[in-house]
Amino acid sequence: MVFNVRESNRSIKTDFPRKVREIEHVWIPMADGTRLAARIWLPEDAEQNPVPAILEYIPYRKNDFTALRDSIRHPYFAGHGYASIRVDMRGCGDSDGILYDEYLPQEQDDALEVLTWISEQPWFTGGVGMIGKSWGGFNGLQVAARRHPALKTIITLCSTDDRYADDVHYKGGVLLASDMLWWASTMLAYNARPADPAVVGDAWRQGWLDRIEKTPPFVEEWMRHQRRDEYWKHGSVCENYDAIDIPVYAVGGWADGYTNAIPRLLEGLKGPRKGLIGPWAHEYPEVAVPGPQIGFLQECLRWWDHWLKDIDTGIMEEPMLRAWVQDSVPPKTDYTMRPGHWVAENEWPRQDNEQASYYLSTQRLSEKLATEEEIIVSSVQEHGLYAGVFCPFGQRGDLPADQRIENGLSVVFVSEPLEEAMEILGSPEFIVELASNQPNALLAVRLNDVAPDGSSTRVTWGMLNLTHRDSHEYPEHLEPGKRYTVSVKMNDIGHRLPAGHRWQLAISPTYWPHAWPSPEPVTLTVFTNDKTSLRLPMRSGKALDNELKPFSHPETAAVIDRDILREANRTREIRHDIISNVWTLDDYSDEGARRIVQNGIEYGSTNRNIYTIAEGDPLSAKVQCDWTLTVGRGEWQTSLACSSSMTADEELFYMTNHLVAYEGETEVFNKTWTTEVPRDFG
Repeated sequence: MVFNVRESNRSIKTDFPRKVREIEHVWIPMADGTRLAARIWLPEDAEQNPVPAILEYIPYRKNDFTALRDSIRHPYFAGHGYASIRVDMRGCGDSDGILYDEYLPQEQDDALEVLTWISEQPWFTGGVGMIGKSWGGFNGLQVAARRHPALKTIITLCSTDDRYADDVHYKGGVLLASDMLWWASTMLAYNARPADPAVVGDAWRQGWLDRIEKTPPFVEEWMRHQRRDEYWKHGSVCENYDAIDIPVYAVGGWADGYTNAIPRLLEGLKGPRKGLIGPWAHEYPEVAVPGPQIGFLQECLRWWDHWLKDIDTGIMEEPMLRAWVQDSVPPKTDYTMRPGHWVAENEWPRQDNEQASYYLSTQRLSEKLATEEEIIVSSVQEHGLYAGVFCPFGQRGDLPADQRIENGLSVVFVSEPLEEAMEILGSPEFIVELASNQPNALLAVRLNDVAPDGSSTRVTWGMLNLTHRDSHEYPEHLEPGKRYTVSVKMNDIGHRLPAGHRWQLAISPTYWPHAWPSPEPVTLTVFTNDKTSLRLPMRSGKALDNELKPFSHPETAAVIDRDILREANRTREIRHDIISNVWTLDDYSDEGARRIVQNGIEYGSTNRNIYTIAEGDPLSAKVQCDWTLTVGRGEWQTSLACSSSMTADEELFYMTNHLVAYEGETEVFNKTWTTEVPRDFG
């Protein structure tokens, strides 16, 4: 995960309507005595001419890890008449305390106190907007549901309304092996970095040791909640959309792992809301790839000005949803651009509700129902190694490779070439009557675009733990041999399949490493009858699409000066030992090292994630995640090494986390956590 500023064609703005003053460090006191560290950008004359405020509240260290990306956005907002405030959450960066888990009530409570503190400042007019991507997008929604009177609106990017359905832990009730341990290992390493002695003084060392001793590996708690129980309902605003009564702008991209939340938010929220979905990965749209990038900061200003300054910018006269429908492209593991076109909807769900339905027969998708057949779908444990990462950040190698590599490991159904192009927008759905030979099983589904040359580009995908077929909260084992009708909803997508291309549906009871495998090899039987079909959310062009005004050209403030100490590098390799039949995915990212000129802090990191599995043996699955991080300045130098692993047998998951910390060359901390958790319908 890289907090950097990608080179792009954006314009750099240095001349703003209001001159900007930066306050590098401010303490925000909490009622329990904890202090949160903040950086503030605001107009120089804000105390004489007060302004509304923009708050970003995240755990990623304002003084180093996010300093580059913060520098291109917060001064931009300040220069246009806002106090832009970047707060490190409790237990992170220079802030006091311990971060015990994601999205706890304490996190929200602290945010409410931050909002109260902002309300008391002499430069403040009375309206706050929150903005955040990923974690900051999550807690923006959560804090909005708490209804602090100062919070008037939010912009939430790459976030979710449902922590169980769409996050790094579970998908369709399936343990997300590719991301669950990786993200927990990431946060264990991130949280173990010390506060800056230049900010907190000599107390930094004891505070650091307290932090790394008391901060738990998050994965242990996540694995204790394998169902959608109260743990996941907390912080999932879908439990009560009505709690959010302020305007919401939800933003994401088709290449991101969190886009499904945007249509749900548009449907569930009752107040003013808008959605924007581009082709982007997990990044802000003014710099994100795949392009095209847009003038997203100008779009934010239109939103802020409307809701915080009562200026009619026209933004609420525009359609509720604006989405990029992607054109067909050859399969690649990264794209600089995704050609396509913008479309618009005034309401969601769409009222036209067009659908194209395809029935299954041996290797075929057909618009006509064929005679019932029984199609055997067997487990191939290495199926999924070419799926790309769950949540792309825009790095090279993130996206799915040519699906011909995967199709031979699954059962595939293909339509006839289309006579006319077909456009889809929404969530494709696979409804199937099936039987399993095992009580625990999963179903993974891919929808592909097959070109006339045979190349196969993944359009979207989904998966379902079949024991969760009726409920994610109350799963039930399958009765081997019994027929069940289940539905797998794939990720929302906008795609245009051109004439001459074919739709392709691929199904399998495995999808490693996204899906942790079932404890026994599974064989599914699919029954090709009127209960089994692929349903695609067709969309016809509308006059509204042609009325859309183009976005402004991307522009940002200038990135702060930095020295590159080590260039970034990424490799992603798949290996097969043909003697042992063990498959290995080795994903290595050297995120480089930099020095922030402004404060002299040097920081760097590397991350290696290794996923191994042996064909025919689902219990051989193993995930290994390793991090190294450095942060320092001059003679003050610290480093960390973090290693996490997960395996399973028929009954238990086994997790080991190991963290070592150094001050200079001296080891100051060394701890190993080992945990066993029963498998719960997975």
